[in-house]
Amino acid sequence: MRPSIVTLCLFTLSASLTLRAQGQGPYVPETDPRVVQKLEQWQDLKFGLMLTWGPYSQWGVVESWSICAEDEPWCQRKSPDYVQYKNDYEALARTFNPVKFNPQKWAKAAREAGAKYVVGMAKHHDGFCMFDTRTTNYRITHPSTPFSSNPRANILKEIIAAFREQGLWAGVYFSKPDWHTEYYWWPYFPTPDRNVNYDVKKYPDRWQKFVDYTHAQIDELMTGYGPIDLLWLDGGWVQPMTRDEVMKYVLGPDYKFGHIQSQDINMAELARKARVHQPGLIVVDRAVYGKYQNYLTPENVVPERMLPYPWESCITATTSWSFTFEDTYKSSRALVHMLVDVVSKGGNLLLNIGPGPDGTWHDDAYDRLAQIGAWLKVNGEAIYATRPIAPYKEGKVCLTSTKEGAVYAVYLGDEDEENPPSRIWLSTVKPDPGASVTMLGVKEDLKWEAVGKGVIVEVPPSAQKQGPCKYAWTVKISRLAQ
Repeated sequence: MRPSIVTLCLFTLSASLTLRAQGQGPYVPETDPRVVQKLEQWQDLKFGLMLTWGPYSQWGVVESWSICAEDEPWCQRKSPDYVQYKNDYEALARTFNPVKFNPQKWAKAAREAGAKYVVGMAKHHDGFCMFDTRTTNYRITHPSTPFSSNPRANILKEIIAAFREQGLWAGVYFSKPDWHTEYYWWPYFPTPDRNVNYDVKKYPDRWQKFVDYTHAQIDELMTGYGPIDLLWLDGGWVQPMTRDEVMKYVLGPDYKFGHIQSQDINMAELARKARVHQPGLIVVDRAVYGKYQNYLTPENVVPERMLPYPWESCITATTSWSFTFEDTYKSSRALVHMLVDVVSKGGNLLLNIGPGPDGTWHDDAYDRLAQIGAWLKVNGEAIYATRPIAPYKEGKVCLTSTKEGAVYAVYLGDEDEENPPSRIWLSTVKPDPGASVTMLGVKEDLKWEAVGKGVIVEVPPSAQKQGPCKYAWTVKISRLAQ
């Protein structure tokens, strides 16, 4: 059965503490009925793709962060001269020429994989725009960028159009901080960390120009790209909070750098204007407590417990967000299990793929998506449009349920399990005496025996010998005992 309202409220208090450690705060429910309806639809989608891509793919380095003067192991620079490195990094725009860019191929692979939405890169923290904009020359369509002469130069627009043609929802990734514009990183001052490098209160006119710059770019994205379903905003330190609040809710107690201040970009007006153009738009103001974080986004982690509000784990298919030359992809088994684990706890999985400098995906990306798609063709009804049901996960079995009362028990096979086991036992889920118990992809009904408050399900010998799919197998119980 689904959690009661009281249970949800109590759980929200404890779960919020866990999420704060992941850069999240507690959840504020949306009140706009159009957004509420769209969020409900989004929660049915379960599986989406993110594409982290920019000129930095030519070097195979972490996106943006190597030009940030923070001393972390994941953003180390190979050059001893920061100024020269930053100049060379920004010059990558003048050699970025992904001539093999084929978004139709990506979109087809995504649809066949069972993905239902895409979040394309408009701009990461470095400020390079992967879309056509009037606000800056630091963009993919500027004549100094060789790809600007290509008919597909407006990369984000091409991605959104291609994925929408395949029936997927369209989302836009947009970084609120912008390390290229002088209105955020003013060249007059050094750049000690990720934050705006001047005193916003002392120079309010300059900050207002940054706010106007940001709103202008969002307005372009909301008016020139057809229907947009998601506005996925990154850079949660850009928000109107005190230093202590930013440290508590966003950066965490281990953050070592100190140029932190309130950075108000007037999200209320930004969201209002965006929704004038895109009614019902889901706004994801990541790690910013309040009504403009329509769902929460734990990063590169699957929460340990069910979370009783809309959420999405954004997780890399490899070990990095952007393309690297020697990266390795997670196994198909791991990705299928991850999807099941996320969905059983009430979330969506946003799987990231980093395209290469020539505009192609690694062969392993297509392989993993094909394997996920093959699994979903058999087991999709246990994933899409489902909701969590207690106890959510029991040992190697994850649970989901439908609004009509059917329950799915997904057995996650170990590396050495190529086919379903002979028996699947659950201690807390018991079928109604008249219920049908089946395995998705297997024609015959399964024998089962109620044991206490649970059930033992017998898997037919034919399915044990040749399972209906790889990696995980789903038992469907048409209804539970009351």
